[in-house]
Amino acid sequence: MLDATATALIPIALIAVAIVLCLGLWNMLRAGPGNMSQKLMRWRVVLQFAAIVVVMAAIYFAGP
Repeated sequence: MLDATATALIPIALIAVAIVLCLGLWNMLRAGPGNMSQKLMRWRVVLQFAAIVVVMAAIYFAGP
């Protein structure tokens, strides 16, 4: 059960990371507020950590 849930969460986590990354890059390219870029990049790091946790949980619970 948890394996299926973790496997379903992987694409969601990766898409969330990609969206926040693109928003941060777009903000920098249009010379937006610097603190907004910093905030988005911090969120990206948090989301990347969450994505890694989800991927590792899926691998762990997949088992042999």
